[in-house]
Amino acid sequence: MSFSRIYSAQTHLLKGKIVTVEVDITKNTLHSFTLVGLPDKAVDESKDRMSSALKNSGYKSPKNQQQKIVISLSPADLKKEGPYFDLAIALAYLLSAEEINFDGEGRIFLGELSLNGELRPIKGALPLTEVAKKLGFKEIFLPIENAEESALVDGITIYGVKNLKEVIDHIYIPKKDRKGNLIEKERPKISPFPKTEIIHKEKVNNIDFSDIKGQEGAKRGLEIAASGGHNIAMSGPPGTGKTMLARVFSHILPDLDKDDCLEITGIHSIVGLLEDAIITDPPFRAPHHTASYVSMIGGGANPKPGEVTLAHRGVLFLDEFPEFEKRVLESLRQPLEDNIVSISRARGSAIFPSNFILVAAMNPCPCGNKGNKQKACICKQGDLDRYKRKLSGPIMDRIDIWVNVQNVDYEKLSSVVQEGEKTNTIKQRVKNARDIQLKRYKSSPRKISTNSEMNVKELNIYAPLDEETKKLLNQSAERLQLSARAYHRTIKLARTIADLEGSEEIKQSHILEALQYRPREMS
Repeated sequence: MSFSRIYSAQTHLLKGKIVTVEVDITKNTLHSFTLVGLPDKAVDESKDRMSSALKNSGYKSPKNQQQKIVISLSPADLKKEGPYFDLAIALAYLLSAEEINFDGEGRIFLGELSLNGELRPIKGALPLTEVAKKLGFKEIFLPIENAEESALVDGITIYGVKNLKEVIDHIYIPKKDRKGNLIEKERPKISPFPKTEIIHKEKVNNIDFSDIKGQEGAKRGLEIAASGGHNIAMSGPPGTGKTMLARVFSHILPDLDKDDCLEITGIHSIVGLLEDAIITDPPFRAPHHTASYVSMIGGGANPKPGEVTLAHRGVLFLDEFPEFEKRVLESLRQPLEDNIVSISRARGSAIFPSNFILVAAMNPCPCGNKGNKQKACICKQGDLDRYKRKLSGPIMDRIDIWVNVQNVDYEKLSSVVQEGEKTNTIKQRVKNARDIQLKRYKSSPRKISTNSEMNVKELNIYAPLDEETKKLLNQSAERLQLSARAYHRTIKLARTIADLEGSEEIKQSHILEALQYRPREMS
């Protein structure tokens, strides 16, 4: 056999793509070794890694023989990136050179080869396994470090392997004589990797909500934000606990369900940020205010996800909110409104998920002491005006809850007595409110799970107001000069407040509390 075909895969945007590896060998001719199919540098270098790996695994190196080798990676118009194909190329070469015999149908081979034949881990094992299963492949071979992640996918057999020899021994078909009797010994087989179970481990939090003194208004706002998936901004002098509140906020979010776990794990695996086999807690991303537009939104010549996508189903915390570059802040408009981010480049376009809760923290003025009872503000009026202009109206409109975080009395700070409710108590209330929403939207034609995701049409169905409550809202909206977006977001917020109370109807008190969280000015 001079021709062989087996299958591998690579990540493309946030999904997997199957790549067919074909090898053709012409013997007794001048030596040449060609790899085609739009490979990048890492893929092209696989020729050298594969040759050394074969030599050190007991096989002949392709580079020491008089033969013409052509390796094709298809589809040809898909740019091949990364070291995903080393294992597949090595096996396809051995099959084409008739050094081993095996059946490659229904199997996917993934992994980077070291020079001694060992397999190194790859990025994006989970989405690659998902696409293999979806397209009907029965088995997947990949580095042992990626096996636990891949074993989250049901319906496909996972083999975690350490080196090239292990794979060959498992798939090798021993030679037989004319009567069908084996003339070679059976080689050792690899046991399938056991399925990975999603287990939500008990988290040990370094700080509890009850450890934070005072700030009851901010705590209430954070509870509402977590319950309905609403964006929240905290404004106050330096050192009042805004950052601490934001970090504790992620602890009251409900645990992720299986689908969300798989989705988020796949995203982080592709980017190379996966520390454990699976992510079971909502992600918490806190980029510095010097973060660039591309790092926040995503992009590049070949579009990659940014912070808004890495925070999907979790929290995006932006400390020193007005200090972010204007372009970066304005780029948040689409993900905050549509829960997706659309990126278009010359080489292609991509739509990434970005359904996160924005938690913003800021000082009320450049010096930070505007409204501070303990220190005087030294900012000039021009400085205050410039600071206010850093946040545009459309961005402020998209934030549902605005709370002030003021200084706490020293006596309360020095008290050793814990005040307020514990994190787990608040988390349970948040979970109860989320369960109410899941039940409510179960029959919705559009897949939504929180109040913040409702559109205008769904507001009329799931958040109706009686005449008196509607009259109160209209009068307040006129007085506060709310935009249409802010008007609808107020109703969504009131729906969440009602859910926290276990009320089926939105009452006037819920509307009034929701209106309290609208921004009157940046202070």
